[in-house]
Amino acid sequence: MRTHRPPTLAPTGRPSWRHRRFDPDHALGLRLTLAATAAFLVLVPFALLTLLVLDAWAPLHRLDTTVTDALHGYAQDHPAWVVLMRVWTEVFAPMPLRAVVLLLVVWLLRRGARRLALWAATTMVVGGLLGPLLKLLVGRDRPELLDPVARAAGYSFPSGHALNATLAAGVLLLVLLPYARRWPARVALWVAAVLLTVVTGLSRVALGVHFTSDVVGGWLLGVAVVAATTAAFTSWRAHTGLRPVQPIRDGVAPEVERHPGAA
Repeated sequence: MRTHRPPTLAPTGRPSWRHRRFDPDHALGLRLTLAATAAFLVLVPFALLTLLVLDAWAPLHRLDTTVTDALHGYAQDHPAWVVLMRVWTEVFAPMPLRAVVLLLVVWLLRRGARRLALWAATTMVVGGLLGPLLKLLVGRDRPELLDPVARAAGYSFPSGHALNATLAAGVLLLVLLPYARRWPARVALWVAAVLLTVVTGLSRVALGVHFTSDVVGGWLLGVAVVAATTAAFTSWRAHTGLRPVQPIRDGVAPEVERHPGAA
């Protein structure tokens, strides 16, 4: 039989902040603290990478140019590879991915899952606004190559393709996980989400329109946005009395699959 340790009381006579946040009996506070910590831990490497890009740190510059030059040479020698990367980067560009998530939002609204639809839309909008803003603030030029195999306008850091692929993959994964009841289907969803994110980012480096650090920055920012909005949604749904969930295993609203309109 489990015994409960009496809570540590603050001077006011109520349980202390530490007890409310880390006591397993106060699951909401614990999950919010862990989610906020996870988002912060993702933002730290992104912020560090941004500072290194702004400072034009020599080792990072050498790494970026080495990878870009190597992939550019490979692309010039393999036209079929260039075609494949161009098709991929166009099919999974930000606008098509946003359109897919928009269809998902409409579907969720038709099922009465208004909160879940709002979470999906908010995640894409927040990330979609942060990307261009950071591009302007950082102002990094794109790679300059002789005889480029592709061109792109605007600034380079962070990669909009990598960012939006991460956002869309995260949203689709966390919404659709409850519908994958068997583990092979869940593994397939995770593999698809990772492939969408990774290959879309790599296609931008392969085409010579982004540095490797631009793509890594897009990935990190996308993960941070998804983590932050998921933490907020988890708090929101908990206040409605819905059972706790582990988003990476259950999705953000598993009850919607069985009871439309529940989230």
